[in-house]
Amino acid sequence: MLAACATHGPNRRGVVELFNGRDLKGWVQHGGRAKFRVEDGQIVGSSVTNTPNSFLCTEHEFSNFILDLDFKVQDGLNSGIQIRSRVFDHATELVWNGRAIKVPAGRVHGYQIEIDPSERAWTGGLYEEGRRGWLNDLKGNASARSAFKHDEWNHFRIEAKGPSIKTWINGVPAADFVDHVTPSGFIGLQVHGVGKREKELEIRFRNIQLKPLP
Repeated sequence: MLAACATHGPNRRGVVELFNGRDLKGWVQHGGRAKFRVEDGQIVGSSVTNTPNSFLCTEHEFSNFILDLDFKVQDGLNSGIQIRSRVFDHATELVWNGRAIKVPAGRVHGYQIEIDPSERAWTGGLYEEGRRGWLNDLKGNASARSAFKHDEWNHFRIEAKGPSIKTWINGVPAADFVDHVTPSGFIGLQVHGVGKREKELEIRFRNIQLKPLP
């Protein structure tokens, strides 16, 4: 399933430009009160004190695709890219491996490709926001952990096809996971909560392009 972008559908190359470079048309914010703005053809997310994780999300859902984008994050700010994610007006429950997992109303939940500038260096790992936690960390992937570039632009390639989710950070394979729980949902850009920290930290996103897959 592919729902066309709010601004336009696939171009001649079969690519959906999720961000038009001018404004946030086609996106909606959920979760916390972090600030999102457009600057120099980039989406900029800025942290805000004492607010939960914040997400700028596409208005439409996608299922099978290759998502390419660039990001640049300041050290000290955790972030991530949501795929096949959802948020509901009412509480929901997922039963997984015999365990009930409750998701509160208004809580963004779903697959997240981690952006982690800390010493742990799990950028490109697969986390599930709001539900099961880590699905494919990078403990055993030294090549991916060393591929992230501090204070520079980095490139993600994210492939979701059927139950398969694969990621690359700057061309280096990172996560490779099979999961049948959520086949479709929105794309989201996260600004992680920073608690009481008053210093404003930023993450920037550009060249956000999605190619539908059959």
